Amino acid sequence: MLCLGNTVPVNLQAYIILCITTLIWGGNTVAGKMAVGHVSPMMLTGLRWVIACTVLLIFAAPQVRRDFPVIRRNWLLLLGYGTVGFTAFNAFLYSALQYTSAINAVIEQAGIPMVIFVMNYVLFRTAFSLAQIAGFTLTLGGVALTASHGDLTTLLSLDLNQGDAMMMAAVLVYAGYTVALRFKPEIHWKSLIAISALGALISSIPLVIWEFSTGRMIWPDMQGWVIVAYAGLLPSLVSQILYVRGVELIGPNRAGLFINTIPIFGTLLSITLIGEALQTFHIAAMALVLVGIAVAERGRPRPAKTP
Repeated sequence: MLCLGNTVPVNLQAYIILCITTLIWGGNTVAGKMAVGHVSPMMLTGLRWVIACTVLLIFAAPQVRRDFPVIRRNWLLLLGYGTVGFTAFNAFLYSALQYTSAINAVIEQAGIPMVIFVMNYVLFRTAFSLAQIAGFTLTLGGVALTASHGDLTTLLSLDLNQGDAMMMAAVLVYAGYTVALRFKPEIHWKSLIAISALGALISSIPLVIWEFSTGRMIWPDMQGWVIVAYAGLLPSLVSQILYVRGVELIGPNRAGLFINTIPIFGTLLSITLIGEALQTFHIAAMALVLVGIAVAERGRPRPAKTP
């Protein structure tokens, strides 16, 4: 499994890995917004997995052959990871960005960690502390401050529409994917990502056909192909590998909290790519997110000591 070295503490490994993951995901959201008018949502979803599967066909074949007996016993689960966590989430995200604002999408994605908490408690009675809830609230406050451009009263004027409903569906499916990772079989990480990506590719084909049949398909132009390439390599491959490793290191509840850094990274990428100015509220929001993560980490439930 991917590792930063034996000398790096497990928690620090997880923090670095998950921050890189959410940086890439922040870029995925920005790229999805930039894709509007340049490549249609389902075409973007399908093409990114064509790229990812092609790369994995080259680099993951030995591991897949070695793990094939385990893959054969767990093929439905592994393909399901790709269908839900890869295809469904991104199809909902890219479609939502056609109808709703980036502000709405950012706020709604911040609900993923709390949904993970609730799912883990309802399904597995996983313990969580008041400090974790407090940390979640702080990070959500930072997200809201970023999304509202420093004026929280503007949140009251947000209009919920079809895009917002799609984002809520995206929140649910990715939280479900995160929780379900506890059931992944013991196979090489390349095998896990390869079969999941295959599931994503297979499940995206009907969506592309539907988009074509309804006259909504947009074949990518030059900017569209750049976005497809980015999505096919970084969010589709690198970030998924890192997220699986992060969940493996510190568990889904703690890993899920880092999802709240996506809007922060998205803001920084917007400043870099679109030329927006860095405002005081951006710095305040990033501080809230980081403090929230620290509070949740320090106050997480500790395993009981054995006598």
